[in-house]
Amino acid sequence: MNIPFKQWSAWTLVLFWMGVIFYLSHQPADESSALSSGIVEQIIAFFETITRKSFSDADWMHYFIRKGAHLFAYFLLAILLMHAWLQTGWRGAKQIIVTLIMCVLYATSDEIHQLFIPGRSGEVTDVIIDSVGASIGILTFLIIHKIVLLIQKHKKST
Repeated sequence: MNIPFKQWSAWTLVLFWMGVIFYLSHQPADESSALSSGIVEQIIAFFETITRKSFSDADWMHYFIRKGAHLFAYFLLAILLMHAWLQTGWRGAKQIIVTLIMCVLYATSDEIHQLFIPGRSGEVTDVIIDSVGASIGILTFLIIHKIVLLIQKHKKST
């Protein structure tokens, strides 16, 4: 069976991104916290440079960055899945529903996985945040895809 390159590459990106999510979830709490703390420190330094004000309490920003990472990870996973299904020939409701189900199931399995990692926990709220990110990713994909189709249609008619 010969799989077209577009399909193969689209699904390879999906699996790669799922691997990244798994890798980040597999980090013990101290490593995960150090990673997000490093990112928060860089963001604080950036904003302090721009505003010339000190951000002494960064706990809220640390929380925001961690939850934002969840949102972004599943936003991107949904976009990659939508693209992969499109390359496979699935469009419309089937493409949307299967993408959302896959994202929710992967988010759930990811939180269960974290129950077995030292210092980590599985959170239902994280699954909800992941699902919101996936939903936004699906909508974003649909909007961009529609715009691309309209541009292509306009180019053909001129």
